[in-house]
Amino acid sequence: MGKFLHDHTLAPRTNPEKQAIINRLKRIEGQVRGIQKMVDEDRYCVDILVQISAINAALKKVGFSMVERHAKHCVADAIQDREGDAAIEELLDVMKQLSR
Repeated sequence: MGKFLHDHTLAPRTNPEKQAIINRLKRIEGQVRGIQKMVDEDRYCVDILVQISAINAALKKVGFSMVERHAKHCVADAIQDREGDAAIEELLDVMKQLSR
């Protein structure tokens, strides 16, 4: 088994799940474009920083929703297939990255 369990797509995302994630990411994309415009217009630094903070929070929310789904589906399935230790280690590694 490799570093990650990528080959084990046991529970594909449903279309509504995909659409919800895509919609959130599109909103974040719009926020990023808004910050670009704020920079171009020489807006006050603190206003830009507040928007950057909002984007970071929105990205974390998307990330944690992905972690929740991964734990409930992929890790649970790996545990049933007796590959739980590797799946849990992978999940912990990702959680460390998300918490930085």
